[in-house]
Amino acid sequence: MLAFMSYTIRCASNADREDIEKLVFGVLAEYGLKSDPGNTDADLSNIQGAYPDRGGSFDVLVGENGQIVGSVGLYRLDTDTCEIRKMYLAVHVRGQGQGRRLLEHALAKAKELGYSRIELETASVLKEAIALYESYGFCRFDRGHLASRCDAGYYLEI
Repeated sequence: MLAFMSYTIRCASNADREDIEKLVFGVLAEYGLKSDPGNTDADLSNIQGAYPDRGGSFDVLVGENGQIVGSVGLYRLDTDTCEIRKMYLAVHVRGQGQGRRLLEHALAKAKELGYSRIELETASVLKEAIALYESYGFCRFDRGHLASRCDAGYYLEI
């Protein structure tokens, strides 16, 4: 008999930084992608400053034991557009609908914050994530400033 754990989504703080980095960098390594704490992932060094203080948000998915098992950030690009960043799930949580839950949370939060467009960058190797984004209507577009580990850009008008 399988026991299913209950997960909650809560706002992240700078106090969560090390656990979030462990999750994000671990998932990247799992897919053969390199972390980049000095550039692409520098936003994790000051979550409050990079996200909420700029008009975005950063939330984590937490298990009953308090462990952070998922993350999703909304990073302000301009008045109308935000970018989904750092949407990752620990391997033992995948396949339980939590990715869909995080994405729906991010879409609702983006609307609440007044955004009308969401963009994201991803790597083709993250096939499950791409399938999820596309199932929600995200469209691929040529984005000129992709992070070094990313090779695809997507957008959604909300």
